[in-house]
Amino acid sequence: MNKAPPRPAAQAAHEVRIIGGLWKRSKLPVADRPGLRPTPSRVRETLFNWLGQDLSGWRCLDAFAGTGALGLEAGSRGAAEVTLVEQDPALCKSLQATVQRLKAGSVRVERGDGVAALRQRAGQGLDLVFLDPPFGDGGNETLFGTALRLARLVVADSGLIYLEAPRTWGDDELAQIGLQTHRHGRAGQVHFHLLRPLPPQ
Repeated sequence: MNKAPPRPAAQAAHEVRIIGGLWKRSKLPVADRPGLRPTPSRVRETLFNWLGQDLSGWRCLDAFAGTGALGLEAGSRGAAEVTLVEQDPALCKSLQATVQRLKAGSVRVERGDGVAALRQRAGQGLDLVFLDPPFGDGGNETLFGTALRLARLVVADSGLIYLEAPRTWGDDELAQIGLQTHRHGRAGQVHFHLLRPLPPQ
């Protein structure tokens, strides 16, 4: 009786890779945690095509970091300052280990709540905020709305907000928060948006 061949694809599901920049091809572990849903490589590739490949000098916040794939991708592409905020202590420990392994001096890991971290940074004029909160059973509508409103207060008028959500956020509801869609895409059940602040009235 033949043994079943090994299945490397199963192992691959427990890691993602940085796709560009200084740390290209570096592996990031993906813990088996409820709601942890790393941004797929093809979505990150699209996003960083939109942003441009060189983020030199940018100041970034990854408010619901998880694996850190978004923030570390920004750091890999030259961002001057990246803060990864994560509430789960085990994920925080994993992020710290990854930052040390990459010798990522521009990246800081902060344990805490993403919404609280956004609230603390109001008025800081960051260049880019990543919002990829857990979707939850009901879509976490309140969390998404709160995070978007606070992120608008954190970014500069010329800054950008990246949002992953279980649905499309339309221009009318975004306008009420002071935001507009710059780019939008969809991958499976995930809708991803690059948002800009509306010009001051």
